[in-house]
Amino acid sequence: MVDMIKELREKTGAGVMECRRALIESKGDFSKAVQIIKEKGLEIALKKSSRQVRDGQVEAYVHLGGKLGVLVEINCETDFVARNELFKKLCRDIAMQIAAANPAYIKADDVPEEVIDKERESLKEGLKGKCGQDFDKAWESHFARFKQSSCLLEQLFIRDEKVTVGDYVNSIIAQFGENIQIRRFVRYQLGE
Repeated sequence: MVDMIKELREKTGAGVMECRRALIESKGDFSKAVQIIKEKGLEIALKKSSRQVRDGQVEAYVHLGGKLGVLVEINCETDFVARNELFKKLCRDIAMQIAAANPAYIKADDVPEEVIDKERESLKEGLKGKCGQDFDKAWESHFARFKQSSCLLEQLFIRDEKVTVGDYVNSIIAQFGENIQIRRFVRYQLGE
């Protein structure tokens, strides 16, 4: 069981006791234990989301010989967390994600109504003349793809494409036990 706890801890970043409890609850099923830890991390993140974040870090990332740069502000509740190496790694990872995936928004709620309307109209035009297409079903699928490409927290994480950026941030929130928010970012590319 000690080896499984160690492996679970490495995979999820959760504490030793949390890994032990998850393995006991899942009766030794490793994948169920991972799911349990993920769900508990989401619960913790939801509970913490209303708490104010007044500390944090601005991370700068420059890539491709100075042709691409990112500034991102990530906030947390305390300077203790802001100075922690795991938080700094999160900031670097998020800056690299923005550089690589070029999101337009942080979360789906940030997408303006006029952009959603434009996407809806674009889909309607694309479906004209195609028989048997259920617009509502097509829209649901189209908008899900749009969010995954345009919203940072919905994107697949570049370092582990089994999780989204939002899942990654929530796992860090669960480890620290305090609220963490990506406040804003800007991405500069030479010539754009």
